[in-house]
Amino acid sequence: MIDSLFWLRIEGKGCFQNSVDVKRVVRSMMEKGTRNFVVDLDRCPTMDSTFLGTLTGIALRLRESGGGRLTVLNANARNQQLLTSLGLDHVLEVDTEGTAWSEERLIAAAELGQCESCERAPTKSDQAEHVLEAHKALTQANEENASRFQDVIVFLEKELHRNKEEAAAPAVIPVLQKI
Repeated sequence: MIDSLFWLRIEGKGCFQNSVDVKRVVRSMMEKGTRNFVVDLDRCPTMDSTFLGTLTGIALRLRESGGGRLTVLNANARNQQLLTSLGLDHVLEVDTEGTAWSEERLIAAAELGQCESCERAPTKSDQAEHVLEAHKALTQANEENASRFQDVIVFLEKELHRNKEEAAAPAVIPVLQKI
């Protein structure tokens, strides 16, 4: 935290494996009243669609909950291209000039460290729900993305439905009979 700004630096690829943790920490901070977020991609070489959808979902949630800012900083050329090609540069505040949060950049550079480990690893079902939510956010942000991610969304919806049916089925317990 830098005053009322939550600064999050992504170390390594922004992907489905770490996007659940990003969503958890941002939601936690939003519940505490934080409305300004920076996602620093200086050490993030690339992002997958789930991670991009997670950022998009956060920005949409901020809008729906009365406002706030999600600023993406230090995006390399590849990450900028991903944000632009999916139309997310109109949903996320992408600082291509390197001028946003100038004073806070100095503080973050001096103080930013590794985040603490997560409380628990997400379950397979949690992960699938998260990936589905992220891809739906991408289609909500830009309707041109619907055709890009339709197959992923349909697959995940079927997978989650199947998992719920399996979880609801009664357990079969073998019975040993005495002969």
